Amino acid sequence: MVETDILPIRLNSQLLLPESGKSVQEVVAHLGALQAQDYAMMKWAIGSRLPGSTETDIESALDRGEILRTHVFRPTWHVVSAQDIHWMLELTAPRIRTKMKTRDAQLGLTASIITKSKDIVVKALDGGFHKTKEELGILLNRASIPTTEYRDAHLLMHAELDGLICSGRTIGNNRSYALLEDRAPVRQHLIKEEALAKLAKIYFTSRCPATMQDFIWWSGLNVGEARLAVEALTPQFHTETIGHQTYILPESFSTPSLTSEVLHLIPAFDEFILAYRDRSATLIPERFQKVVSNNGVFRPALLLNGRVIGIWKRTTKKDVLTIEVLPFEQLGSDSTEKMKRAFTTYGQFHGKKSEVFIGNML
Repeated sequence: MVETDILPIRLNSQLLLPESGKSVQEVVAHLGALQAQDYAMMKWAIGSRLPGSTETDIESALDRGEILRTHVFRPTWHVVSAQDIHWMLELTAPRIRTKMKTRDAQLGLTASIITKSKDIVVKALDGGFHKTKEELGILLNRASIPTTEYRDAHLLMHAELDGLICSGRTIGNNRSYALLEDRAPVRQHLIKEEALAKLAKIYFTSRCPATMQDFIWWSGLNVGEARLAVEALTPQFHTETIGHQTYILPESFSTPSLTSEVLHLIPAFDEFILAYRDRSATLIPERFQKVVSNNGVFRPALLLNGRVIGIWKRTTKKDVLTIEVLPFEQLGSDSTEKMKRAFTTYGQFHGKKSEVFIGNML
């Protein structure tokens, strides 16, 4: 492997090169977890890896409980496969709870309040009910539990981390919560060493080539846990060093040949950028703040052969998606045509027509 192989291999391992035959759940299981605080962009993160899929396909998988949106890695939303949720929570929840303690104290969320809120929420959902955050918030308020300043979100996150609740069906235009035991009744329990090894295998299969530091950032594990996880990968994985970086790859990896330009529209918070601590292969330092804001918001990006060459934003007007592209460099005629075709596919994913406008270079 040489430096120029990094991006083609990552495109392949992250399922961003054409492939068929996978289901929504299989894509999510392959990636392990996808960051998902931007709900609409999360659906495109999956859809962009499933040629021919639609937004409805992703929503249906969520409604059926094949994939679940919850808090499982770092204190933010992720979408994971129902088959992985239990062992992942057992591994990651204790560390996330520790990170939440300071904010809990600031909000006055004592242990007794948190326990009381979980009892109320579980009782409300018992019997197969699905309820929105607003509906659960009313019940908490009736019990004299304040929900202002995002207290309701924190209380529900505690219930998620305890493996009590997760995402439910869409109700109207609103997302809901349901009991995890109803959504994922098959519980896969792994001892910690097994869970560490499985998480490392998922990460270094789906994000290769990646470094130990990348894995620590993505997983939220401490250094000792990450080392233990990586040690369990041999002999199916090996390391290769380029410059000062040591990358971990499965023995079965392949380097795809990009015979022509490959263009991708990746959503906000996409794993192709976010999953690595060192993002320089995809995003050169001079462009970093154009893609990632000071408060950590990852903007939708335009990739050419895995390299970020611009950002994009959309506006929805009835049946039309209006897309504004802000390039970082001059686009050739071939790249422009491929970009327009890609946005046509993006519009079809949402069941809409797309209009594309190219703005001034940033």
